Amino acid sequence: MSHAAFSADVEDYFQAEALRAHCPRESWSRLEDRTAANVDRLLALLERNGVCGTFFVLGWTAERHPGLVGRIAAEGHEIASHGFDHELITRQDPGIFREDVRRARGLLQDLSGQPVLGYRAPSYTVVERTRWALPVLAEEGHAYDSSIFPIRRRRYGIPSAPRWPHRLELPEGRSLVEFPLPTVRFLGVNVPATGGAYLRLLPLAFQRWAVGGMLRRDRPLVINVHPWELDPDQPRLPVGLRTRWTHYTNLERAEERLVSLLALGRYRTQVEVLRDLGLLPGAAAQPVP
Repeated sequence: MSHAAFSADVEDYFQAEALRAHCPRESWSRLEDRTAANVDRLLALLERNGVCGTFFVLGWTAERHPGLVGRIAAEGHEIASHGFDHELITRQDPGIFREDVRRARGLLQDLSGQPVLGYRAPSYTVVERTRWALPVLAEEGHAYDSSIFPIRRRRYGIPSAPRWPHRLELPEGRSLVEFPLPTVRFLGVNVPATGGAYLRLLPLAFQRWAVGGMLRRDRPLVINVHPWELDPDQPRLPVGLRTRWTHYTNLERAEERLVSLLALGRYRTQVEVLRDLGLLPGAAAQPVP
């Protein structure tokens, strides 16, 4: 059985951290919302390719598109949490963070009828100085996190973190499973294998080599995408050169790149993979009683 998972972070283009200066939080409700169309496009792509995955849904988005959460769940996908307001954990304190994840999880469970077990931080911001967030997640009912990228980046990453799913022992006898983002070793350094912006920015041949190698060795991995990355017609904002490169490069090729990687193996939800690995108890996600 393959230990490959697929996931999507359900947010819109204007919620990307790279566009924060042009799309502040107070402007979101006034901007063109393309979320539903992009998620429907992704759902159709996954159906064509026989993939069930994990959708980390932003609470703000779920509140405005409640039927969308139900559609995702009805098609057999796992609903997980991306927090509520897409605020980086590095800008939060423990009390604000707890309120954010509690609000998001409660809403997503109500809308999906599923227990929400997984969490992914906006911009992967579980870093060394925000490890305090992990016990909060466990206390608020999450069974696993998928926020740690074992690389060194300006805004995120813990390069010394384990590269494969593992259990974290936390205070007061609690624990949390971590499903890290995928990396490969190159000259003694972890480098991204694929996912998110890397799906668009890294050479496709390199990604196929990296993902194919992990699949052949049955290494657990998760491929991640944002639905807005499959939308080349999204509004273009007057951003600087760096953001223009990271946010807009290869939007028109992202879908074919994703399909190319999905063709390499069989992908499932993250909770299914973690249960097969013996890191989480039980069977596949069932409706909330």
